[in-house]
Amino acid sequence: MPELPEVETTKTSLLPLVEQKVIRVEVRQPSLRWPIPNDLAKLQGQRLIGLNRRSKYILAEFENDSMLWHLGMSGSFRLCEPHEELRKHDHLIIQFEDFELRYHDPRRFGCILWLDEYSQTKLIDTLGPEPLSEAFDAAYLAQKLKNKNTAIKVAIMDNHVVVGVGNIYATESLFNLGIHPAQPAKDLSPSQVEKLVLEIKRILKQAIELGGSTLKDYTNAMGENGYFQQTLLAYGRAGEMCVNCETPLENLKLG
Repeated sequence: MPELPEVETTKTSLLPLVEQKVIRVEVRQPSLRWPIPNDLAKLQGQRLIGLNRRSKYILAEFENDSMLWHLGMSGSFRLCEPHEELRKHDHLIIQFEDFELRYHDPRRFGCILWLDEYSQTKLIDTLGPEPLSEAFDAAYLAQKLKNKNTAIKVAIMDNHVVVGVGNIYATESLFNLGIHPAQPAKDLSPSQVEKLVLEIKRILKQAIELGGSTLKDYTNAMGENGYFQQTLLAYGRAGEMCVNCETPLENLKLG
């Protein structure tokens, strides 16, 4: 599943579309996590005036309307030339002046929605702070964890606590600090909480700089792979020797 660095990298790679006008919209398969709205044709003639990210959502602002895009488990956006061959799971085409934007999603858990009062309330307003913002600091995280019996890894992957810290980056952050992922969140010391906040920020910044993680088929909108996976010390390495203690790493499932 694309996590915060992959979504941020995707958003950045879509910036060439800003200030371009929508020429045509084609919905080839409307059945995603929620149905693609049947009135996307009203985007025609509108310019895309801005792209932002909130959690794992890309927020696309057009002249008269705004949209909320989520990649789900297997979704991706690609900037294509109109003559490029369509792929089997290209479900949406938005033709701009210079490019076609194609949404590709084999598993169809992503979403393409209008950003309106309903989606804002249901999907955005309940989210925790951005991990790279000043609002996510040691005092905030300590307050959120102080009564939590859940495993620390589960806690920091909770979007109501902090957004966008998915499995890869939670695993690496905890491993680098020597914090067991199953440790009850409330048992972390103040020093551990402070270090964890800093490590989450460091890991995410590094991952964004490296274009995210391409573990299977993730690419940005230009078709470029990420390279953060080359730095992984714990995620996906079950059975391999730990770089610190030289004992085999184990895969641990947490509820």
